[in-house]
Amino acid sequence: MTRPSAHRWLAISLISILLSAFPSLVAANHSWGGYHWARTANPFTVRLGDNVSSAWDGYLATASSDWTQSTVLNTQVVAGGAKRRNCRPTSGRDEVCSASYGTTGWLGVAQIWITGGTHITQGTVKVNDTYFNTASYNTPAWRRLVMCQEIGHTFGLDHQDENFDNPNLGTCMDYTSNPAGPPSNEHPNKHDYDELVTIYRHLDSFTTVGRATTSRLDGREWGQQVRGSRRSGNSLFVKSDGRGNAILTFVIWAS
Repeated sequence: MTRPSAHRWLAISLISILLSAFPSLVAANHSWGGYHWARTANPFTVRLGDNVSSAWDGYLATASSDWTQSTVLNTQVVAGGAKRRNCRPTSGRDEVCSASYGTTGWLGVAQIWITGGTHITQGTVKVNDTYFNTASYNTPAWRRLVMCQEIGHTFGLDHQDENFDNPNLGTCMDYTSNPAGPPSNEHPNKHDYDELVTIYRHLDSFTTVGRATTSRLDGREWGQQVRGSRRSGNSLFVKSDGRGNAILTFVIWAS
């Protein structure tokens, strides 16, 4: 076997192992394979730690209000528990951060930590001011879309559509080149709320919301890309310990 072929075989083998350990990754559905916060009753409340600048406070408040219209979950903006630049997670809730992270190529990143194959234990959202301070992205529409979408991922929602050139679906869970529309892609739509009902229809015998859990996985390295690409505008990465614990990272790339 030649060296390039060996490298290709190794990459394919690694992706196959990841997809075997987390079969829901192969399902390109809006409910993202059923990843969810464990809880014993609905509605439940996900706290959103505010680690964003004053330029983002209004957009975080809007996203929180939008997602709280769900019948199965509420959100509450609380004082942040992370430094804006490192945005380290806090067990049992989301930390939402803004900073000038540099010319990384990404507009926003959402991460969720998974235990037992499906249960979310903590989440983070980062928005990159290096790009949002440019004329292309420093608009209310782009800020609303990215903040809304990345927070939506931390509840277990996937995208409704990933083609930037398709007509807008009227939801922040839709990729677009023109978030202002029409129709606007700055807020959730009915299908998003319906999917949340699907995800959270069943109850668990325990809760991961607001509870301390332990994860040895570090989110600073994203692991293996299993879907999308920088060229396509979105990517999904997985980092797994092979024992049912993983970090999943959704990335929105700047064009």
